[in-house]
Amino acid sequence: MATADLLLIHAPTVYDFRRRATLWGPISDLVPSEPVFDMYPLGFATIVAYLERAGFRTRIANLAARMVRSRTFDAEKLIARAQARLFGVDLHWLPHAHGALEVARLIKHHHPEAPVLFGGFSASYFHAELIRYPQVDYILRGDSTEEPLRQLLECLIAASPGAPDPAQLARIPNLTWKDASGQVHINPQSYIPDSLDHLEMDYRQMVRSVVRDMDFLNYVPFSHWIDYPTMAVLTVRGCRHNCAYCGGSASASRLISGRTAPAFRSPERLAEDMYRMYEISRGPAFLLGDIRQAGMEHARRFLRAVRGYPGQGMLEIFTPLDREFARELAEALPNFVIEFSPESHDPAVREAIHKYFSNEEIEETIAACLDAGCRRFDLFFMVGLPRQTSQTVLDSVVYCERLLERFGDTRFIPFIGPLAPFVDPGSLFYEQSERYGYHIRYRTLEEHRRALLAPTWKHILNYETRWMSRDELARVTYEAGRRLNALKARFGLVSPCVAAETEQRIERAVALMEQIDRLVERCTPEELERELLALKPLIDQANTSTVCEKRELDLPFGTTAFNFPSLIKMGVADILARLVARRKATVTSKATVA
Repeated sequence: MATADLLLIHAPTVYDFRRRATLWGPISDLVPSEPVFDMYPLGFATIVAYLERAGFRTRIANLAARMVRSRTFDAEKLIARAQARLFGVDLHWLPHAHGALEVARLIKHHHPEAPVLFGGFSASYFHAELIRYPQVDYILRGDSTEEPLRQLLECLIAASPGAPDPAQLARIPNLTWKDASGQVHINPQSYIPDSLDHLEMDYRQMVRSVVRDMDFLNYVPFSHWIDYPTMAVLTVRGCRHNCAYCGGSASASRLISGRTAPAFRSPERLAEDMYRMYEISRGPAFLLGDIRQAGMEHARRFLRAVRGYPGQGMLEIFTPLDREFARELAEALPNFVIEFSPESHDPAVREAIHKYFSNEEIEETIAACLDAGCRRFDLFFMVGLPRQTSQTVLDSVVYCERLLERFGDTRFIPFIGPLAPFVDPGSLFYEQSERYGYHIRYRTLEEHRRALLAPTWKHILNYETRWMSRDELARVTYEAGRRLNALKARFGLVSPCVAAETEQRIERAVALMEQIDRLVERCTPEELERELLALKPLIDQANTSTVCEKRELDLPFGTTAFNFPSLIKMGVADILARLVARRKATVTSKATVA
């Protein structure tokens, strides 16, 4: 690896997951990532673009994705060979507590003089504890660290090869740091931009970096991105809504990022972002955040600016929408897809999590979007909420059956999954746990790091509720997944073959959970580890697409995943073509063997 000013590294959930046997269950079934959460945060893209524009050389190493793709990939060898003035490790999502800290330890082992920086929501929340780890030198807090990071790099480069000037470090906003004596300093969290228009959401910079470094695999956002190159569109940082489970809610944003109001990207810049993405990928563009948060005029300005976009646009909605807006979406984005998460069919449960709308409004939203011609409508339900019993969860599946009977349209697809593995620190569930009926089992970063080494996702959960124990949460999650899978087969949303495979995975996972529970009761830690490793082949088979086939989330987008004429101009088409051909050959070979 050539020397970089900054090397951003994304670690897996547990660093040595390939040598461990953990029943991760359905924790990642409803997101693109594998159970080790191999998708790096969107902030990597904005940081790279911002710093490259400022004249710095950056690189990305997605260790998690590379470890998923290859059992022989040596992550430590990459770390040992890497050369950078500053190593950055994300601890955005708390499930990375083990992997991120272990990667930082390895960086310090191989590069003892190199500073290690952490960032992300979880790093920000636990910054006072995180900075005490010997492998951590700096933490940048908050949701917008591009400019403070530029200042930190300038400070480090100016001091090279010596130690940075403490007076300069003290002036960098949002920085938690240790001086040469080990004393901790916490700078004011004063950099909180009120707009996102200073950022570049131009993935072409990533493409240029791939060509420059002749290194595609380290930049891949998640392990199967080559097959499904979806691209995220950043619409907002912060939120106007206060969903009680969310670590990115209004109250959580105030606590973690000091943000009293959301920062939006202008509608016209959003549209430009999408068209630039289409120059690279034919996969769907996923707009993160409800475009109506800044008001209907803001949303309509975006729709006017993006009108005629030829690709698929996936939109999150946080509240119901009406027929007029559904028609406006269809006129601007003919291939639009809606993602809506009411979380429960029960209005009392929804009220407890601060979602104040009726079932009638949910159903009218579905009808409006289907009638307007949306390509797909995904509806998400969650297990592990206040006032939710096992029966309430199963009743949500009954509600799904009613919706499937009413709409009779394969474009409408319901999903159900657990709130797992952790309740987000900063969320109302975590900060006001008793009020919401939660018992939070882990309160420190170290407790969460150790929890990730437990044998199953049930044992890893950092909570149980007044209404359900961890055993009940796991049991009803599997049962709800089994019943919904049967409904999807009955209504033609999945093939009988796929449904049968999912049923078998659920049965296998339930049996393994029971077997592991018995081992936990009778084995010493050493005996348990040996027994689990003996079960590893079966556990690994049960760890993906547990309660639904993961590819149900993917949208069809034709035979070509990438815009090769555009990529030829950028110099990366040949690299991608070889990787796609190699991937197809591997899939064909596996199918032949099977």
